[in-house]
Amino acid sequence: MRKKLIAANWKMYKTPEQSREFFRDFLPLVEGHERDEIVVCTPFIDLATSVEAARGSNVAVGAQNMHWEKEGAFTGEVSAAMLTAIGVAHVIIGHSERRQYFNETDDTVNLKLKAALEAGFVPIVCVGEVLEEREANLTDDVLRRQCLRAFHKVSAKKAASLVVAYEPVWAIGTGKTATPEIASDAHAIIRGEVTQSFGEEFANNLRILYGGSVKPDNAHALMTAEGIDGALVGGASLDPKAFAAIVNY
Repeated sequence: MRKKLIAANWKMYKTPEQSREFFRDFLPLVEGHERDEIVVCTPFIDLATSVEAARGSNVAVGAQNMHWEKEGAFTGEVSAAMLTAIGVAHVIIGHSERRQYFNETDDTVNLKLKAALEAGFVPIVCVGEVLEEREANLTDDVLRRQCLRAFHKVSAKKAASLVVAYEPVWAIGTGKTATPEIASDAHAIIRGEVTQSFGEEFANNLRILYGGSVKPDNAHALMTAEGIDGALVGGASLDPKAFAAIVNY
């Protein structure tokens, strides 16, 4: 039985003080919740405050991005060692907004995944198609290509902590949500590609999350659908009551 993972992605929202207020209000709402793993991925500037605020609770803190090099002249970037030093446990890799606005590619996702695994993180690797690709019936091809390149020269042993998030780009921030059936079909494609890369046993144990306009009113239908092992939650995760409602679906 795969333990579901429900992750918040705050994107570029909240100051450190606002993050402290969030955890003050959120933690009592999920206290004692053991059914699912809970992670809140904050902007870099909020990470240290969030780690401290969540200390001793059942909620982990993750980053939204990281660089693959250990150090160097990479202005504006953050390394795995920097994240480890403040107690970060998870990292989102290859979110569609990183791909769309900051020129991330399948190859840089691969480099970041290798660095994250080497550092001992739980990497949440994002894959998903844009609307034009779905309308052209290219979803299968896109998902297989993204997975194949992301996992290139990564061993099953090294990838033991891997999590994949399926985020149909056409459903992010649009209010549109993939039906549980659409999400389940996409997750099956991803699990099939993971089987090819890492073997059947690994694929059977892999957690695949759904991300794309997840809200309290659709969380139960999505979380109980075949093959969906949790959620990557954007806008709804900014409000402690709404995110707690999703966690407690």
